[in-house]
Amino acid sequence: MPHDALSADFFWQDGAWRTGEGALGVSGGRFAAAAHGERAGRFVLPGLPNLHSHAFQRAMAGLAERRGPGEDSFWTWRETMYAFAEAIDPDDLKAIATQLYVEMVKAGYTQVCEFHYLHHGPRGVPYADPATMSLALMEAAKEAGIGLTLLPVLYMTGGFDGRPLTERQQRFRHDVGAFVRLLERLAPLQDDMFTLGIALHSLRAVPEDAMRSLLATGIARDLPVHIHIAEQIGEVQDCLAVRGARPVEWLLDHADVDARWTLVHATHMTPHETDRLAKSGAVAGICPTTEANLGDGLFPLAAFIDAGGTFGIGSDSHISVSPVEELRWLEYGQRLATRHRNVAARVPEESVGTALWQRALDGGARAAGTDVGRLLEGSRADVLVLDDRSPLLAARDEADVIDSFLFAGNTPLVRDVMVGGQWRVRDFAHAAETSVADAYRGVVEKLAAA
Repeated sequence: MPHDALSADFFWQDGAWRTGEGALGVSGGRFAAAAHGERAGRFVLPGLPNLHSHAFQRAMAGLAERRGPGEDSFWTWRETMYAFAEAIDPDDLKAIATQLYVEMVKAGYTQVCEFHYLHHGPRGVPYADPATMSLALMEAAKEAGIGLTLLPVLYMTGGFDGRPLTERQQRFRHDVGAFVRLLERLAPLQDDMFTLGIALHSLRAVPEDAMRSLLATGIARDLPVHIHIAEQIGEVQDCLAVRGARPVEWLLDHADVDARWTLVHATHMTPHETDRLAKSGAVAGICPTTEANLGDGLFPLAAFIDAGGTFGIGSDSHISVSPVEELRWLEYGQRLATRHRNVAARVPEESVGTALWQRALDGGARAAGTDVGRLLEGSRADVLVLDDRSPLLAARDEADVIDSFLFAGNTPLVRDVMVGGQWRVRDFAHAAETSVADAYRGVVEKLAAA
């Protein structure tokens, strides 16, 4: 029998609202059958996975918005980020990540894919335990109560031409052997709240022979695989010059890209690449607020959906920690580019909000390598309860509520959050938020004074 059970007027199941007949039982951190339960609220949704995160960058949000001497771009922002990353130690990373993950849970993210490349100490000096920084992230996720898909990053070269890493990139460096040993150190720690995957930083940072060698190892064969790709026009031009193909085209031609892959950004694709990526089954990891902040460009959303593509969203550099804002600006960017409305809704009468939400649930769960994102018996018990007392949801029925959730303003509407069968947020408050914020504040003040 379940240890707990929830009832609601409406549950979001299989892409539609279902009337709350019966209840969702919760037992051992997973959903179970139940006939009756305590009323949670009117509208109950699955928690959303955040498929792309660089946790340490949360502490530098807002610090790269001053114009430099020339034209600012991703590449000038990257130098600011490198300088910031150089100062962070394991305790700092834990404090920053815990603050970030608390913010994520309060916003409605219940799983995060952490694209983790800050492996070593300053100047690349290894820690005694090579998993030290990874363990700091795991501790942060546990304290915040969020599911973690940890994606240690293989980062080997500074460009498509194989140039060595700069001094500022030494903290990221691994060869294939050391990287595999890190995976082997972390793999036994997996449980219902911790999943291991792998990340190739980018085609410019991982030579072809290294990619093939890693993907052929036993430990890598079944893990989720993530990669940054085609984020910048400069990256596309360099790939063409050195490898004779565009990044997405080259990857699809040289790797067995399938449903366990997530291609993060994939912003700059030809129509043929877009179609091929959609048909591969891989997830497109779209990060609209970061891509806007960095001036990256816009993903070809309509063509990708029409080709049967799967996508999820991530908050990446965390200049925003809000699934509402990511999904809203995913749609608004398309409207600005096409001068049409309701772009993500591809058939008549389809709701933009429900189309975006369900696609982000499906793609995010696939990218995370977990069974989250579903209010179904046997799935991990992650739940969002919307605030039906809010004026923004007044007179909204099930046909309109997700559209109002995403497009009616910036007032938080996620009132309660359960992750793994445990209530982490109640009435908009996280139990640990005060102490976590105090620790974060101390770290940021220390880093600012360094």
